Amino acid sequence: MSRRALMLGTAAAGAFAVAATAGCSRVPSGDVLARLKTQGTVRLGIAGEVPYGYVDEQGEFTGEAPELARVVFKRLGIDSVQPVATDFASLIPGLNSQQFDVVSAGMYINKDRCAQVIFADPEYQMLDSFIVRKGNPKNLRSYEDVVRAKAKLATGTGYAEIGYAIAAGIPEKEIVILQDQVAGLNAVESGRVDVFAGTALTAREVVRKSSRAEATEPFAAVVDGKKQIDGGGFAFRPTDTALRDAFNTEIHKMKKSGELFRILKPFGFTESEMTTLTAEELCRK
Repeated sequence: MSRRALMLGTAAAGAFAVAATAGCSRVPSGDVLARLKTQGTVRLGIAGEVPYGYVDEQGEFTGEAPELARVVFKRLGIDSVQPVATDFASLIPGLNSQQFDVVSAGMYINKDRCAQVIFADPEYQMLDSFIVRKGNPKNLRSYEDVVRAKAKLATGTGYAEIGYAIAAGIPEKEIVILQDQVAGLNAVESGRVDVFAGTALTAREVVRKSSRAEATEPFAAVVDGKKQIDGGGFAFRPTDTALRDAFNTEIHKMKKSGELFRILKPFGFTESEMTTLTAEELCRK
């Protein structure tokens, strides 16, 4: 929810390399939306995670975030979308160093990230879920259950789930950090860990073809006595408020018409994961 990096074959790796090279030049300041319209291209930072933004079996960039970006930026007068793949932990640094123009990786909106970038309102809301062995032999349905069972927990690089696990009383040094959700599935299937924590959507998608693992029912992590419902959205540089506001206007129209859900549904999202949360609300979390 990984929200991180999944490389599919040498063709995909080559596409990543080309995109990354194209995204390394410095970007002039000024009216960013006007400049992007003139260029005709917007560069999107993605983290190669199914179903948020990834390369499919045909070597094409897809996912809920790139597909949504193509629609919104087309309406803003920008015809071409150029995904730039990087590790999840490098998305915000890459955005602020102008390697790309926008982050479109289904990134959770929270207080720490809001201190570094500005967000459009979220396109979805999400609960957590665990990847566990078939039958869930240790009955792990919450972070508190992991503590009770003294189970070995893994999650992904930069995941919000790290903080949720620590808040539940799992020592940080005992949390296994893996590259992505595929590595998490492999670790659970092989018995190297008991559970991999990620988003509900990530968990249910990655276990679809597994005969040895399953996803638990979605649940809200509890931090300081409060249930956490996360929302993911597009991130922009703090100076690019006009671009963010224009993007927000289109997102709100699409929410109202139902078009947003129609775009996200093929990637496994459900109606219960559509949201009226705002970035301002989530930035206070």
